[in-house]
Amino acid sequence: MDRKWLPLNALRAFEAAGQHLSFTAAANSLTVAQSAVSRHVIVLENFLGVALFERRPQQLVLTEAGRHILPVVSKSFDRIDQALGEVIKEKGRPKRVLKVALPTSFAHRLAIPILRDFRAENAGISLEIVSKPTTGPEVDGDIDIAIVYSEPRVTDAIHDLLWMVRSTLVCSPKLIEGIDASDPGRLIAATDLLHLKIDGRPRHFFWEMFVRSIGRPDIAVDRGLVFDTQQLAAQYAMMGDGLALLDPLLFHEEIKAGRLVRPFDLWLDEGYGYYLTTHPEDLSNEAVALFRSWLIARFSAGAAARPPEPEPAPAESPKLRAAK
Repeated sequence: MDRKWLPLNALRAFEAAGQHLSFTAAANSLTVAQSAVSRHVIVLENFLGVALFERRPQQLVLTEAGRHILPVVSKSFDRIDQALGEVIKEKGRPKRVLKVALPTSFAHRLAIPILRDFRAENAGISLEIVSKPTTGPEVDGDIDIAIVYSEPRVTDAIHDLLWMVRSTLVCSPKLIEGIDASDPGRLIAATDLLHLKIDGRPRHFFWEMFVRSIGRPDIAVDRGLVFDTQQLAAQYAMMGDGLALLDPLLFHEEIKAGRLVRPFDLWLDEGYGYYLTTHPEDLSNEAVALFRSWLIARFSAGAAARPPEPEPAPAESPKLRAAK
């Protein structure tokens, strides 16, 4: 396509309308008339020969073509803005901002403590952290780099595996006081189970995998409480109620301090892992490439890359040491 024909004003109007899903809100964000935004979008649709929105009463809905174009347009404007910002010196340093998306529990348990180290080594790069309970397998249009909890996938994005998750049973030491904790099946059947929301999976998905792995598929696991983050599930478990299946790497300090215990040396290979995800075209961005390399190096070396060594579990018989 000849770039001299690119309708830049129409693209700006489309981006604003796509983000707000409202011509009125888009017009307010651009400080122009609502009719101007609507007219620009129509110009772009005529230029492309496809509809970008379904115009419903009181609502705009992106069409498939609109959903395809919006993240590309947003990313392109972000890169233009960033490049211009790097030319405008701020206190003698280039202005480089990375928008990073992190799963909530990952951010609380691991990322926040190490981001300070990155800032100390790379003072010229500012980080904008977006935290949400789950992040999808793709990088959103306005995100430069993301860590996602996902199954292995093949997509257009680059997925660097940080580690595959091996979850284990954890609970408060109070939970197993004065009870027979020699049989994991008996403990699971007698205790509230703490579940995690996983996109596209039933809430008891991992618990069903676990009871099958210990040869007890007869145990009913569709009961208990459901949380949207591991952090919340761990906090509830530490109050003395509930049995959770969690990644011990995220809760190493609580396990080490005894606030959480592992009653059995049993592991579940979930088939999910934490992936560092970027768009291939963004690797030409020096800040993205630097942050990616730094984070991969951080998690590929040292104790932070490995789950803590299992400690002897109380009241555990040798026949139960059937770690997957």
